[in-house]
Amino acid sequence: MTRRILAMLALVALCGGVSPGGTRCAWGMEKVTFRHQDHSLQVEGKVLAEDRQGGVLLLGRDGRMWTIGADELLQRETTPEPFIPFSKEELGKRLLAELGPGFQLYSTKHYLICYNTSDAFARWTGAMFERLYRAFHTFWKRKRFQLHEPEFPLVALVFADRASFERYAREALGDAVKEVIGFYNQRTNRMVLVDLTGVAPQRRRYMTSREIRRLLSRPGAERTVATVIHEATHQIAYNTGLQRRFSDVPVWVSEGLAMYFEVPDLKSSRGWRGLGKVNPVRARGFLQYFPKRPPDSLVQLMKDDKRFRDPQQMHHAYDEAWAWYFFLMKTRPQQMVQYHQLLAQKPVLRWDTPQKRLEEFTGIFGPLPPLEKAFFRFLKSLR
Repeated sequence: MTRRILAMLALVALCGGVSPGGTRCAWGMEKVTFRHQDHSLQVEGKVLAEDRQGGVLLLGRDGRMWTIGADELLQRETTPEPFIPFSKEELGKRLLAELGPGFQLYSTKHYLICYNTSDAFARWTGAMFERLYRAFHTFWKRKRFQLHEPEFPLVALVFADRASFERYAREALGDAVKEVIGFYNQRTNRMVLVDLTGVAPQRRRYMTSREIRRLLSRPGAERTVATVIHEATHQIAYNTGLQRRFSDVPVWVSEGLAMYFEVPDLKSSRGWRGLGKVNPVRARGFLQYFPKRPPDSLVQLMKDDKRFRDPQQMHHAYDEAWAWYFFLMKTRPQQMVQYHQLLAQKPVLRWDTPQKRLEEFTGIFGPLPPLEKAFFRFLKSLR
C-alpha cells in the first residue's frame, strides 16, 4: 500500500458505521471502475471504507483489497444484488485465465490450489494446509475464541521453479523476492510459494507422495516447511476472524502467532502435526540476543513495528516476538485471548499511536516491569 493511499484513507468509515460526514456505508454489491496502471478496470465488490474526498477501500468478490484514490475513481454503481464472493468454480476459472497455460487446480475443503508443478506435491500441500486449518480452529475453540469459516476460498499459488515464482511475486515484494520461498499477501489474500522439492521439472512430473516426504526430510528442509506453515497461518488468521486485514495488528502479535504454529515435525510423514512447541531456531536466536539486548527492547518491540523493517534489527525482532508470544500464551492464555479479541475488532486503516498500543496491552496484562521479570524467569526453562 502506498503512502499516498494511506494518507488519503487516514480518515475512514467502516461499513455499517457512520462516516465523518454522517453518511452510512452499505454492504451491497458495487461496480467500481477506476484507473489501474495504464488502463481502466471494473471490479465488483463491497466498499469497506471511504474518505471525505471519495477514495475507497474495496473488497472484491475474489477476496482482493483495492485501495482506490479519489483521483483514480471513474465510476461507482450500486447494484441491487447482495455481495456474494466468487464460488470455487468461478474463482478457479479466473485463476487459470490469469496464470496461463500449464496451471491446474486442486481443491480441498477450504483451499483452492493453482499449480504448475506435480499433482503429488499439490495434494501433499493441500493435506498439510487442511491439517493446519483444523488444528488452528481446534486450538482457538479450546481457548473459547469464536472463529468463523472463511468468506472466500483460501487460494494458494504453487510455482514449479524460482524463475516463475519471482516473475509473479516481484510486483508485491520487489527485490526481496530473492530472499523468500513463499509469502501471504494481505492485499490479494493469496498465499504464493515455490515447489519445495527442488528437483528438475521432468523428474517432478512423476514423483510420488512418498518421494516428496523423503525429499522434505533432508537436512535444511525444516526451515523450508516451517516457512510454508508460517505463511499459511497468516492466511488462516486473516480469514477466520482472529485478525483483520489492513487493520493495526502489531507485527509482534501477527508474527509471534505464525511462529507459534510454524514448527514442523519432519519425523512425521505429513510434515506437520502439532503446534505450540518450542521453536528451536527462534529460541536459539533469542537466547543469543538476550545478553546484548537493550533495556527497552521489549517496549520498542510492542509500541511500533520499526524493528521489523530494519535489516539490522529484523532477525532479533522476530526472535524476541516469538519468545514474548510463546511466554504469554503459555503462562497467561486467558489474557492472550482477551488481547486477541481486542485486536480482532480494530477498524481497517486506522493506526494506533505507540502510547495507545502500550496502554491497551498493559490494560489487559498489567504493568510491564513485573511481567518482564516473569518473562526472564521463564526464559531459563528454555536454556
